Amino acid sequence: MVVAELVPSVVEWAEGPLAHLFDGALSDPRVAIRVGDVFDRIAESHELFDAILLDVDNGPDGLISASNDRLYSMEGLATSHAALRPGGVLAIWSSYPDSRFGDDMEEAGFIVDEVRMRTGENGRGDRHIVWLAIRPQGEALV
Repeated sequence: MVVAELVPSVVEWAEGPLAHLFDGALSDPRVAIRVGDVFDRIAESHELFDAILLDVDNGPDGLISASNDRLYSMEGLATSHAALRPGGVLAIWSSYPDSRFGDDMEEAGFIVDEVRMRTGENGRGDRHIVWLAIRPQGEALV
């Protein structure tokens, strides 16, 4: 598992005063934390990942940071597609719907499922969306 975190102090907190919350998971040899931009980590990978899980900004655009737009652009979706192994899943969380984003994901070569949910035990909390995009099996990049 590779965790990309942009803010170094978040990693310092996770490895320091908040380490008890992770119950040793961050010291597992299968876990690597990379400080830096998640887009750069994805872009340097070729058919490396079984899954890419993005909870960046409020998605699927750079609402808080305009630089995150590149994750959700056609170029960004193609970059994620190339970083996934065939059958791999790109999951993108969003705090709001976007009527075009699923179509963009399909255009980038994914099989897409849009999952709508509500937070809270009673199902009456905030609404959220997760796009699950699968890179088809048997597909090889050239």
